[in-house]
Amino acid sequence: MSVSRLTGALAIAKSRSVETPSSTATLSLDSITDRVDGDTRPLNPAHIEALADSIAVVGLIAPIAVDSQGRLLAGGHRRAAIALLREQDPEAYAKQFLNGQVPIRRYDFDSETEPDKALAIEATENEKRRDYTPAEVRAIADRLRAAGYRDAPGKPKKGEKALRPALELIIGKSIRQVRRYLNDAPDARAENGEQNQDNQTRTDVLVLNRALVGLQKWTTFANEYDEPGTAVKGLQSRVKRMMRDIEKAIAELEGE
Repeated sequence: MSVSRLTGALAIAKSRSVETPSSTATLSLDSITDRVDGDTRPLNPAHIEALADSIAVVGLIAPIAVDSQGRLLAGGHRRAAIALLREQDPEAYAKQFLNGQVPIRRYDFDSETEPDKALAIEATENEKRRDYTPAEVRAIADRLRAAGYRDAPGKPKKGEKALRPALELIIGKSIRQVRRYLNDAPDARAENGEQNQDNQTRTDVLVLNRALVGLQKWTTFANEYDEPGTAVKGLQSRVKRMMRDIEKAIAELEGE
């Protein structure tokens, strides 16, 4: 899928009401199936493990988005974290997910026949994470502290879990915003500006990852040519450089 189609898909989300789910309900974990085209990028094992730990304490804060057939639209790390929790701590899993039912937001379309709409939903779901008040964030922090999470400067000792990175995963905000929430965030305008920047960064990373996947697919096909012509060989070289540049840009954006 080209970058122009990706940006077009994002425009769909803003110009239409596709970001509005038709229902909020539950599904069994195994009924939430993979995306048609697979994940935008490989899942991060450390992210999954940290999410599983926090879900065991506070539950699933943001429901997983699925299409009309139960296919994943947004929330791949959350789904993997719930699966890990079920495997490693069945008691906590049973406590947080009654009868094995996972909260979902169901959208009334089939992502197999409308892939652009699926991409738009993925982007808007990542952008529109619920805004928590400082009081709500402090309440979640208190529950994490009660479960043994550590809120102190420096690297946690072996066996300890850091509070602020866990909050960052749960509420979908940066460490700086988490710090301001815990300290009552005095400047609302600065907070809103940073939130908008965080949303834009997540969208940029999503679009770049989709572009990277498309280039990787083309590279795989091109490598199978028996006798690639001069034009294809030259393009292969340029595509490799482009992929390196995209990977570097993604790393820089994720490090901001």
